[in-house]
Amino acid sequence: MDKLLKDLLLSDGVSGYEENVAKIMKGALSKVADFVETDNFGNVIAKKGKGKKKIMIAAHMDEIGLVVKHISSNGFIYFVKVGAINDSILPGIVVEIVNKKGEHIKGVLGTKPPHLMSAEEAKKPVKFDSMFIDIGLGSRKEVEKVVEIGDQIIFEPNAGVLNGDIYYGKAADNRISCYAMVKVLEKLPKNLDAEVYACATAQEEVGLKGGKTSSFKVNPDFALVIDTTVAGDMPGIEEKVSALKLGAGVALTFLEASGRGTIVPQKVRQLMLEAAKKNKIAHQIDIIDGGMTDGAIIYTNREGILTGILSIPTRYIHAPTSVFNIKDVESAVDLAVETIKKAAKEI
Repeated sequence: MDKLLKDLLLSDGVSGYEENVAKIMKGALSKVADFVETDNFGNVIAKKGKGKKKIMIAAHMDEIGLVVKHISSNGFIYFVKVGAINDSILPGIVVEIVNKKGEHIKGVLGTKPPHLMSAEEAKKPVKFDSMFIDIGLGSRKEVEKVVEIGDQIIFEPNAGVLNGDIYYGKAADNRISCYAMVKVLEKLPKNLDAEVYACATAQEEVGLKGGKTSSFKVNPDFALVIDTTVAGDMPGIEEKVSALKLGAGVALTFLEASGRGTIVPQKVRQLMLEAAKKNKIAHQIDIIDGGMTDGAIIYTNREGILTGILSIPTRYIHAPTSVFNIKDVESAVDLAVETIKKAAKEI
């Protein structure tokens, strides 16, 4: 596994706590861009090239996670969720609390055992607000030596290769796209007649916030969002819900959240499809009922910004570990490069 990709997957960066991911992105982008800055909101914005057009690439840095809310007298830690997390995935997982010193404190997410539940309790799903984190200390005083209210909590970091091209990792949503964005900037031709801005955005998972502020700042003629999307090649998902498959190529997302999110303009859809077909880049089409990307806020910013979306099919999004195919990441890089080259001439 590429070191940059692994570092991004393992890094901590719950929405609003992206500083460590931002450091990695700033370091990586500084090697392939002319200029890199971190803005007031926490977005990392890199600029490369010169030209008549301004083209923006966006990939969000943040991950879903938890934040410390309360420490009980006997040392158990209660939390709030940050981003969309299904409560059913939480009991029994290992988490890490990242304190102000940058130390990672391991804990186990606990619940009342089923053996001690009443018949009525056993019938109901366990809610997150009745769960707690056990870090192995027996009092609030002991816990407060290493943990404070407001500390971020991440799923236990992991990253690796399952088999061949099939990779896994924490925070694949959306660190694999951050990785892809760096590679896009690296591969863009030097003679491109455009200013290209690579924006690693903050707080996408809690309202697409960094996409709004960064696109307002850049004010591009064209924006291309790279994100993940739900792969359907797994038990329990019918093809009519999602026909996307790992290894079948990057997904061109044309409509999000049944239209509540981005509806990619026909002009942009055609441009992306032509780029994919002409360059024989493996691709799929994604029409999604739920979920949206930074594209939804970017394309409605200012007087409207022409925006396209490339999505990398991923299994188990918004879970402690996700699974993806590295070939799809490479397809996303290739198509992003060709789309930007085409947009520089035609948009």
